[in-house]
Amino acid sequence: MIASARSRRHFLVTASAAAATLLARPAFAAASNPTRWPIGCFNRPWTKWSYDETLDAIKSAGYSLTGLLSPTKTDPFTGAAASPEYLAALKQKIATRGLKVNMTALRTKNGVPLAEAIADSRKQLENAHALGVEFALTFGVNRPQDYAQYFKVMADAAAFAQERGIKLVLKPHGGGSGASDEIRNALKAVGHANFKVWYDAGNIIYYTGKDPVKELEPIAEHVTGFCAKDCAAQKSEVMIQFGTGKVDFVGVFRKLKSAGFNGPVMVECCQIGATAQATTANAKANRLFLEKALAAV
Repeated sequence: MIASARSRRHFLVTASAAAATLLARPAFAAASNPTRWPIGCFNRPWTKWSYDETLDAIKSAGYSLTGLLSPTKTDPFTGAAASPEYLAALKQKIATRGLKVNMTALRTKNGVPLAEAIADSRKQLENAHALGVEFALTFGVNRPQDYAQYFKVMADAAAFAQERGIKLVLKPHGGGSGASDEIRNALKAVGHANFKVWYDAGNIIYYTGKDPVKELEPIAEHVTGFCAKDCAAQKSEVMIQFGTGKVDFVGVFRKLKSAGFNGPVMVECCQIGATAQATTANAKANRLFLEKALAAV
């Protein structure tokens, strides 16, 4: 009973804090023609709970779109080790809840022969095709000695993915995808029309400390998706509520809109609570924040 009471008190405190944070955020002035891009949610905030609980939470938080960003010990998602049986069951789990999955992560092997790295990426893309996703998201590589092979793997993957109706995209993630200069270099090195960008303003701050609005300008025309997270400073916590960091979401969205962007916007982060329910409340608050930001664009 004592532990249960403490859990209830912790949940109430967390939920109250999330609500207070939402109310304290600056109001966005509504635009005359508000922007309505699809808003979805990755599984990352709930990785310490089962994927069944994660899907229920995403649905409960008001999302109809999800993405497979963070595999767990029990859920490889579209990793090379995923079996056809697992993928079929995964697809059914998502559909049963009335959700659609639009994206999966593509993680490359480094420090292995080129042929092995290509084969592994192709297997992941075959699994992604079986699941019916639209986007495969890659993170770049951190070590300069890995750049040349990574670009070769991505050139092959871009063509292989295009044949299967999958769009290959790069997420800012430090190293060879740190900010606009590195991203432009990657786009040029891969040299394939099916290799675009999913922008992550929070990661621009986290990895480089640069201004996400300024860094977006040179690459905005190549952006086909947005990973939503906030961040207060370089190398600071990103599992936080939107509006508590330094990302100018309205500024970023205006820049994207002027470049012809049309979504999706995928929530990657929120404050993780002691329970799945508390985390869900925070994920819902971040969705509402984005809806208000988009209404001002």
